[in-house]
Amino acid sequence: MSRRHFRKLDGILLLDKGLGVSSNKALQDARFLFGAEKAGHTGSLDPLASGMLPVCFGEATKVSGLLLDSDKRYLTTATLGVVSSTGDAEGEKLNPRSIPTLTASAIEEVLQRFRGKITQIPPMYSALKKAGQPLYKLARQGIEIEREPRHVTIHELTLLERTPTTLNFTITCSKGTYIRTLVEDIGEALGCGAYVSALRRERVDPFGAYSMYTLESLRALADEQGFDALDSVLLPIDAALPNVAALTLSDTQVLRIRQGQRFAVEVTDDCDLLRLYDDDGLFIGLGSVVQGNLSVRRLLAY
Repeated sequence: MSRRHFRKLDGILLLDKGLGVSSNKALQDARFLFGAEKAGHTGSLDPLASGMLPVCFGEATKVSGLLLDSDKRYLTTATLGVVSSTGDAEGEKLNPRSIPTLTASAIEEVLQRFRGKITQIPPMYSALKKAGQPLYKLARQGIEIEREPRHVTIHELTLLERTPTTLNFTITCSKGTYIRTLVEDIGEALGCGAYVSALRRERVDPFGAYSMYTLESLRALADEQGFDALDSVLLPIDAALPNVAALTLSDTQVLRIRQGQRFAVEVTDDCDLLRLYDDDGLFIGLGSVVQGNLSVRRLLAY
């Protein structure tokens, strides 16, 4: 199947990103495979992490920003007794320490401290920017700067399995949570240090009930059945917004809103965000209602 010509394509792909691949490389590989004119992702994964990377094609990029606030679920392995310069397996291993005898109750007592709302200091090896420069670039130059603490929420932190040198956790957390920092802080609380030696993102809300696809499986599908088979795995754009209230508009109202007009609608309460549909059930964009008047926030170009 030719990949030379890109096409207008709208929808959401739940890509299962592999290990050792940057999020941007995975995105570009998926875009090339699908022949999509336009694509973006909704929050990067480190090359040493695998798992769910929602990729938005075409008009779906107009709602991708709303997914940045989503909760996420991870499986992670913490290796005990040493820390890493980067917080993960890629960095230089530093400060080896003996691992104390850790009972199940002692581990649980430590984990309890990190559930709920906590404060983290973002790591230097992160994509946060200072004066336009990513922190990881400064870190590679041996420069460390002060970072503002941030508040995050750990909804779930459960020990799944343990060995003499590792702990396996499942973690469900709010946006902006650094799993490397969480593991480092847990390691310090246990008295032996720790770093992330494996990380997989299992879920990005609201897509927990849907299947992910590896690039390898998608390539095989494309070779066997072509674009139609690839397109069949895409989610509709409004699958990203299941908890947003919906409003169906008449043909006349659709015309008016596409002309940028504001007009009164029969909605009881003000609403900051609404899914908008036409009479045929086609998702056409997002709007808001203030004092009974509907205005457009973002329209899709079909």
